[in-house]
Amino acid sequence: MMLTMKKVLVTGADGFIGSHLTEALVKRGYNVRAFVLYNSFNSWGWLDYSDPEIKKNVEIFAGDVRDPHGVRQAMKGCDTVFHLAALISIPYSYHSPDTYIDTNVKGTLNIVQAARELGIARVIHTSTSEVYGTARFVPITEEHPLQGQSPYSASKIGADHIAMSFYHAFNTPVSIVRPFNTYGQRQSARAIIPTIITQIASGRRTIKLGSLSPTRDFNYVADTVEGFIAVAESAQALGEVINIGSNYEVSIGDTVKIIAEIMDANIEIECDSQRIRPDKSEVERLWADNCKAGKLTGWTPTYAGLDGLRRGLKETVAWFVDVDHLKHYKPGEYNI
Repeated sequence: MMLTMKKVLVTGADGFIGSHLTEALVKRGYNVRAFVLYNSFNSWGWLDYSDPEIKKNVEIFAGDVRDPHGVRQAMKGCDTVFHLAALISIPYSYHSPDTYIDTNVKGTLNIVQAARELGIARVIHTSTSEVYGTARFVPITEEHPLQGQSPYSASKIGADHIAMSFYHAFNTPVSIVRPFNTYGQRQSARAIIPTIITQIASGRRTIKLGSLSPTRDFNYVADTVEGFIAVAESAQALGEVINIGSNYEVSIGDTVKIIAEIMDANIEIECDSQRIRPDKSEVERLWADNCKAGKLTGWTPTYAGLDGLRRGLKETVAWFVDVDHLKHYKPGEYNI
């Protein structure tokens, strides 16, 4: 099943994954409306730096997913909605949990409610691997129990259930994409890989980090974007939750070593206590089972395994070390 060419809406289009997804959809010929967060600077986030040919083929809608009226206006005339807008920083959720409920839970409610009222043909809702918490078994399938180990993950569990409840109660055509740890160009320095790269790229050789023992399943952004599109184009994915991950587990400590090797840097690691999550909140292990994605959509990662991780990290490093890109970051500051 192909998305129709009527109109595709991407919420969170100004962000990391959202900007990459918006660009990919435009390049494939889809008619795209980009929902960006309204601000007085008239900034479109990362879309400001997109190729001019991309920008002239995107319709920008500035608003806020917390506003049901604005959400409904943005969705009018669209038949497919990729819902990526969310607050995602785990540390920030510790001291401002209300904003996560408002944005992630109520924002998702606004999306599916408008979809129901407007007769939207497809909603692709974005989840996160954080909803699984520390793995009880690996690799993690979509049947793994959900464990809210931070206010952020709890808000995303709530959002996932809101989205799926509309599928069950009202037959709203929802699919849930559950990406594991996406990395790549443009990612916020609140994430571990940009944190490492930007510190090294700025000349530091003593790198401040948090816990090194947790493991993650890192998924290169190009693969994540392809996963979103594959789910949207698959009739079999309707009403399903689908993991998008590389099916490769690596520790934070080993990830640091790979990046330092790629950047040819001899580094020391300093433990920064403010970067350590509370003991019961740290997710110690994530490793995706991606078989369901392959079965229902045909999607498989092209940056899989250790080799794929190295290739993705090399491409990511090459982008961050460009001075025109590095200037957007503050390597000396802890970004929660």
